[in-house]
Amino acid sequence: MLKGKTALVTGSTSGIGLGIAKALAAQGANIVLNGFGDVEGPKAEVAALGVQVTYHGADMSKPDEIAAMIEHAKTTFGGVDILVNNAGIQHVARVENFPIEKWDAIIAINMSSAFHATRLALPGMQANHWGRIINVASVHGLVGSAEKSAYVAAKHGVVGLTKVTALENATTGVTCNAICPGWVLTPLVQKQVDAKAAAQGISNAEATKQLLGEKEPSLQFTTPEELGALAVFFCSPAGDNVRGVAWNMDGGWAAQ
Repeated sequence: MLKGKTALVTGSTSGIGLGIAKALAAQGANIVLNGFGDVEGPKAEVAALGVQVTYHGADMSKPDEIAAMIEHAKTTFGGVDILVNNAGIQHVARVENFPIEKWDAIIAINMSSAFHATRLALPGMQANHWGRIINVASVHGLVGSAEKSAYVAAKHGVVGLTKVTALENATTGVTCNAICPGWVLTPLVQKQVDAKAAAQGISNAEATKQLLGEKEPSLQFTTPEELGALAVFFCSPAGDNVRGVAWNMDGGWAAQ
């Protein structure tokens, strides 16, 4: 379905971003990966799906590096047809104790990076009369949680940016939508489950139930594969008139 298209997925060397990149690659899209840590492993996983893949290590807190990444996509594949703004970091503390540098970093990487990548990718999409911008927000773009002020503020901002971008392009072939996951089973979250189980001397299954039970009525994780399937839907003809939504995949979290 996406053969001949190029997808740039930020924060895509692991977890949600890699899951979305692989889902888009499975539909034939060439992929631009971005992120930290192991690069060759994720590149190999994507390439195994029969598409071309490249990598750019832009620091998503730096607008000039984001611009260089967009240029890299243009030079390598001719442009960006699908932009997935997924990069994000987290820090937990009460408002009065929240480190200023952590606040600034979370706002820059979780929210401002989406703006910079979007503003730079839009002209090419508009010229081609087709484009998909998918912002990976969070259930915290819809509801709050204590001790996550910067993250919640940034993700609410991403949802707002999604709506405005969609409205400004409402009569074009460019759509913009947000995905708002709840708990997602990534390697990082699995480590939290393992640590909880070890600390309390309980089973992994019980630790999982405790973690999910605090927020997620379904008591099950959303998977990167499920999020990837939703991203593919947004890129499909069925998603042509889906514009400005904040689609939560959260096991009922925001329904409470």
